[in-house]
Amino acid sequence: MQNSTLKSFLSILIFFYSTSAWATPDAPDHELTVYKTPTCGCCVKWIEHIEEQGFATQFKNLQQLSDLKTQLGIRPNHRSCHTAVSKDGYAFEGHVPAKYIKQFLNEDHPNAIGLSVPAMPVGSPGMEVGTRFMPYQVLILYRDGTSKMYAEVKTYASQF
Repeated sequence: MQNSTLKSFLSILIFFYSTSAWATPDAPDHELTVYKTPTCGCCVKWIEHIEEQGFATQFKNLQQLSDLKTQLGIRPNHRSCHTAVSKDGYAFEGHVPAKYIKQFLNEDHPNAIGLSVPAMPVGSPGMEVGTRFMPYQVLILYRDGTSKMYAEVKTYASQF
C-alpha cells in the first residue's frame, strides 16, 4: 500500500471505530448500590431515573432495611423506602434527584454521611403521579445526627 492510501485507510478505520458499537462507551459518572425491598415499585422507578442520569447501579433486595439504615447513621426522621450507597460510602436516602447526588459527590463534605429526601414526596423522581407535585427539601445528613437543607425543590422541572 502506498503511504497516502495507508493514511486514508487508517483514518477511515479510526473514524468507524470511534463512531461504531465497537467503541468503548463512556464510563458512568458514579456508581451506587441501592438497597430496597423486593416489592417496592417506586424504588425501581427511582433506579431508572438515576441510570438515565448516568449512574451505574446494582441493587440488593432485603426484607427489611432498618438495620442497614441504622448502621449507616440514617435517623428514623430522615428515612424513606430505599437507601443507595456510593463506592465512597455516602448514603442517599429516598427519592433524592440524581442532579443533587452528582453535585454532592463532586463537593467536599467531610462531616456528612449523605443526602436524604425523607418520606416519599409526590412528584419526586420515582414518585410521579400524573402531573401532581409536592415541593420538598433535600437534606444533608451529618455524622453527629444533625441535618440541614441542602436544596429546596419547588417545581417538578427543577429536579432535573
